[in-house]
Amino acid sequence: MKTIYLALVALTLYSCSTKPQTAAAPPPPSLPVATIIAGTDTTYQEYPASVEGAINVEIRPQVSGSLDKVFVDEGAFVNAGQPIFKINDQPYRAALSNAVASQHAAEGALANAQLEIDKLTPLVQNKVVSDYQLKTAKAAWDVAKANIEQAKANVSTAQINLGYTLIKAPVSGYIGRLLKKQGSLVAPADAEALTLLSDVHNVHVYFALGEQDFVSFKEQYPGQTLKDKLKQLPSVSLLLADNSQYTQQGKIDMIDGQFDKNTGAITLRASFPNAQGLLRSGNTGKIRLSLQHKDALIVPQSATVEMQDKVFVFALADSNKVKKQAITIVGKSGNNYLVKDGVKAGDQIVLSGFDRLQEGTVIQPKKVSDNLAKN
Repeated sequence: MKTIYLALVALTLYSCSTKPQTAAAPPPPSLPVATIIAGTDTTYQEYPASVEGAINVEIRPQVSGSLDKVFVDEGAFVNAGQPIFKINDQPYRAALSNAVASQHAAEGALANAQLEIDKLTPLVQNKVVSDYQLKTAKAAWDVAKANIEQAKANVSTAQINLGYTLIKAPVSGYIGRLLKKQGSLVAPADAEALTLLSDVHNVHVYFALGEQDFVSFKEQYPGQTLKDKLKQLPSVSLLLADNSQYTQQGKIDMIDGQFDKNTGAITLRASFPNAQGLLRSGNTGKIRLSLQHKDALIVPQSATVEMQDKVFVFALADSNKVKKQAITIVGKSGNNYLVKDGVKAGDQIVLSGFDRLQEGTVIQPKKVSDNLAKN
């Protein structure tokens, strides 16, 4: 019996000695963290834009007739005063000759009226004839004088119309499409112009800002009036259709007087030098505006997580626990987000290793930087 009891005790002791021990908890993950700082940074907004020459002139005929000659080709550069089109001038030369002949006839009539006055004046003085005849002669002289003035006006009109048959460039610039060819009948009332002449040594680039963008845009520059603010605006860039940047910088020099009722946007104009003629009327592109943010919170884009159209960071809370925090982004500069709400300067956020994090996870912070703007 005593032997059986000792065997049971030995078995019990063996069972206790072979019971597995509970595994130790793993250490918290060591993850890099950094402190959020506030700084000044610049973001850029891009707006669709259209390019127009500083002067765009529709070339239209001012007299009717057949187009005899076209002196230039489409796309050619012309200087101010250079002939572009020639309208058949024979009818207008004939009209000028007729007007000149009428003037000469009126001048002859005036001379006859003067002779009649010269003849009647002594006769009236000597009471040979009544003064009524002299008064009639003077009235005829006045009529002849008026006829001369009218004839001169007709001559001037005929000369002007004849001059209109040679159409010259009013400004220097580039010729557009030639919508009328040699031999075509043209008239001032034609719906289409003969061509469009663009002076593009300087170009105007038009773009529009929504009401909220416009308010933000103008509030960051000093000045009591828009005119004062225009003087303080920085230069702007133009992105061409292929997203390349135009080599010259432009200056905003005009803000429309009112918002468009249909779009709720206001039009602005930036002027760019274009000495080499690289830009033409009708070009499209984008205006890039700079917007300076003072005391913006700088958060690396790589330190954020996007979920359901929201952006989150993992902020370090008490006891080294992480808290998933939504942030409000106001802009992007390089690889950084500029944040308005959700975090504050001095907060610490996790920079990587998000696949191992959940709300409330305890980590071992490994501080890597005090300046997120340099990341």
